Amino acid sequence: MNKFEQLGLNPSILKAVEEMGFTDPSEIQEKAIPVLLNEDTDMVALAQTGTGKTAAFGFPLIQKINVSKKHTQALILSPTRELCLQITNELKNYSKFEKGLNPVAIYGGASITDQARQIERGAQIIVATPGRMQDMINRNLVDISKIEYCVLDEADEMLNMGFFEDIKAILSHTPKEKHTWLFSATMPKEVATIAKKFMRTPIEITVGSKNQGTSNVSHEFYLVNSRQRYEALKRLADANPDIFSVIFCRTKRDTQKVAEKLIEDGYSAAALHGDLSQNQRDLVMKSFRSKQIQMLVATDVAARGIDVDDITHVINYQLPDEIETYTHRSGRTGRAGKSGVSMVIVTKSEMRKIKSIERIIQQKFEQKDIPDGMEICRVQLFHLANDIKETKINPEIEAYLPGINEVLEDFTKEELIKKFFSVEFTRFFNYYKNSEGLSSPSAPAEGGSYGDSTRYFINVGSKDGFDWMSLKDFLKATLDLGRDDVYKVDVKDSFSFFNTDSKHTETVLSTFKDFKHQGRFINVEETTDTGGRGKRGGGGGRKGGKFNKGGGKSDFKGGGRRRSDSSGDSGKGKRTGNRNKNIESSIKRRRSKN
Repeated sequence: MNKFEQLGLNPSILKAVEEMGFTDPSEIQEKAIPVLLNEDTDMVALAQTGTGKTAAFGFPLIQKINVSKKHTQALILSPTRELCLQITNELKNYSKFEKGLNPVAIYGGASITDQARQIERGAQIIVATPGRMQDMINRNLVDISKIEYCVLDEADEMLNMGFFEDIKAILSHTPKEKHTWLFSATMPKEVATIAKKFMRTPIEITVGSKNQGTSNVSHEFYLVNSRQRYEALKRLADANPDIFSVIFCRTKRDTQKVAEKLIEDGYSAAALHGDLSQNQRDLVMKSFRSKQIQMLVATDVAARGIDVDDITHVINYQLPDEIETYTHRSGRTGRAGKSGVSMVIVTKSEMRKIKSIERIIQQKFEQKDIPDGMEICRVQLFHLANDIKETKINPEIEAYLPGINEVLEDFTKEELIKKFFSVEFTRFFNYYKNSEGLSSPSAPAEGGSYGDSTRYFINVGSKDGFDWMSLKDFLKATLDLGRDDVYKVDVKDSFSFFNTDSKHTETVLSTFKDFKHQGRFINVEETTDTGGRGKRGGGGGRKGGKFNKGGGKSDFKGGGRRRSDSSGDSGKGKRTGNRNKNIESSIKRRRSKN
């Protein structure tokens, strides 16, 4: 049974819900929808980004609109163009079986005349950014004097962006007897002021605690010297070959600078900030959604409205000025029930902010060290091996096999494997083997560092159904250890890493000797890279020093950041060059072109 049926929704909406594949309402939907359907009330709803707030107010709004009347009955204000369009598209999907309902998006960067025509033809619901809405009111192009419902979506972000006066001005043109629904991820004092000034005894609904982060996201921080911030960013990307991330900077200048450096160093990256034209923003987001771009460097304002469920990591290259903004950032990952990681690159002087964020999100950060160069080499090597394992054989190669076999007939299987992997591995290994450490030597013990610890390799990963939480639970239960005795759990595709205090090493190794899980042998071994300080690799731009290169596509599926020419934002991954040339040409062969 579809649980949405229990919320009191009309059959036409339930039909759309079923067609979209929704079966279980989220917590905010379960709490808000029955109240908004059955009571004429104002509401303040607090829930983390990505928890389904649009449907929570969208379903009741659609059901309450009188489609036989063409005048504007509801106004939804949202902070950015992207979010405005996203809400409008979702409302159209929800109301596809409600004949005559017409939601219209009003936003800057598009023809105000065309938008005015759409409203004139009849728009029962207007979804608008505050700036463009105020402009249309001033030009007498819109009438909101008869609206019955006003929704303030992402209210905290609108206020952070300086829209308080615009919101006041807009609401002054609406009737006092309307009902206002305020949806927000956090409840700073400015949002409380809006609620007090413009709402009448609102019902308050909170998912989790106020400002609390989602439980699907783990929070990590990496303590480095300020001059090493960019090198730390690259190392985190290298250690996560399948990364698909948003990287946050405080300013437009830093956003552009970091993106340009990443592109120059061979990563598939692009910048998203307010100085881009609307066409440029659209192209960047299209490339990001299609995963041609795997590292999107963005300002907080520009990132609002990014509706992508598969983001694996949020990286805080710089912490935000307003601590509450961190909740919005981390909410970009861990969406739609998936797990995610929020990483913070932090200097010693910023440690107090970590403590402040912990109090706000009511979750603890785990301090981790920037991955060791040799550990990265191992991660990348096994990632390549797994890609080869999963690669489908092209039958067209059969015609060439006799000649290939003749060239390679003097080599054993072991020698061929060594040669093949050495082509991809040698430059990467040589780059990292003598590189300097990145983690700050003055990391405070209370921040989460661990004393005498041992790091392990285990041959299970995400392809075995594990994420960091489930693998940690599995290890704790199997080893019969305490809640904090297993840490630094890093899950890759087909293998993972974890740490315990060294006093548990014998227990770990003996437990997993001849150990089977679901009929498969689980192998655990110590690594030579303990994750401790003083051994960190890292450094400057390693041109061509990666296993997988080549835009959004490559001959081996998956891979980390893709190699792209520095002349463009992203690549489409055509392999060039000749495999019989030296290692340098082998690396160049995988560079992508625009």
